[in-house]
Amino acid sequence: MLTIIAIAIGLFFAINIGASGAAASMGIAYGAGVVKKRMALFLCAIVVFLGAWLGGGEVVKTIGSGIVPSSTFTIQVALIVLASAALSLFLANLFGIPLSTSEVAVGSVIGVGIVYQSIFVGKLLWIMLFWLLTPMVAFFAAILSTYLLKSKWVKALLKMPKAVPVLSVLVVVMGLFEAFAAGMNNVANAVGPLVGAEIMSTEDGILYGGLFVALGALVLGYRVLETNGKKITTLKLEEGCVISGTGASIVTVASIFGIPVPLTQITTSSIIGIGFAKQGKSVLQKDIVVKLLTVWIVSPVLSMVLSYTLIQLLIEKNIYPVIAMAGVLISVFGVLFLMKRPNSETPITEIE
Repeated sequence: MLTIIAIAIGLFFAINIGASGAAASMGIAYGAGVVKKRMALFLCAIVVFLGAWLGGGEVVKTIGSGIVPSSTFTIQVALIVLASAALSLFLANLFGIPLSTSEVAVGSVIGVGIVYQSIFVGKLLWIMLFWLLTPMVAFFAAILSTYLLKSKWVKALLKMPKAVPVLSVLVVVMGLFEAFAAGMNNVANAVGPLVGAEIMSTEDGILYGGLFVALGALVLGYRVLETNGKKITTLKLEEGCVISGTGASIVTVASIFGIPVPLTQITTSSIIGIGFAKQGKSVLQKDIVVKLLTVWIVSPVLSMVLSYTLIQLLIEKNIYPVIAMAGVLISVFGVLFLMKRPNSETPITEIE
């Protein structure tokens, strides 16, 4: 029974990965007006599956046995890891926020490692370094490309009669390349714990995970697609080509080496970089950007805390760490509440 539940949660997580990955892959082409929303999601679904099926194996190994030993993944642990990650991602999708599935998945696995004190610290630091550097590289590459696109010879090429049709095709091709990279990197986040617990073989995990990622992109991806394509900044065709090509290249290289990286963060950072070059610091003050940055920071911590808490309660039957954690949360929220309250002009000593 637990095996069936674990598989169901893993596939539910895969659906939410597809919903979030839709914006990271075809959001550029949709935002530039090259393809309609339904067609963007349909193309994303097909190519995300192909990426998972043909190239998702290395990252599956990392999630299943590269951060904590595979022996740590019992059926119960795999179930809790997937439930914690899926819940975090599902809440983000409801709000239309393109959340990094890699961060919530790795955060959940870290929660397991903390409970059993079995984290491969070197591998984890390597992954976190990629999380830090890849969005920064994408951000600055987008700014640089924007200035290059303003050069005289590039402007001359863009004014040619055939420039728009060629760029329209190219931005869709780059979007498909990015969708393929998303499949390679992100399907592991849903099926890696199942493979680590030997509930599924790597081949079956990639196949079924890829199918459900594609389903999620097709059915639930429209809100996140709208966020990345329309709500951050207006994109030109040439800008879309650069953003998608940069993101897809970074993620493909990382996938070959088995590193789960935040594709959505990379793409969104590129979009913010374009907006920064065109609008200055004002783009960083938009509510959607602030919300994105907040969720990116909170999401791995949230999934880690959920995973840690559920394992302590349901598997280890240890309530004391949970009580301590609840005390910390109450203290934090209490301080925040007091900080938001207006100062009273009446001293306490004068109140009778």
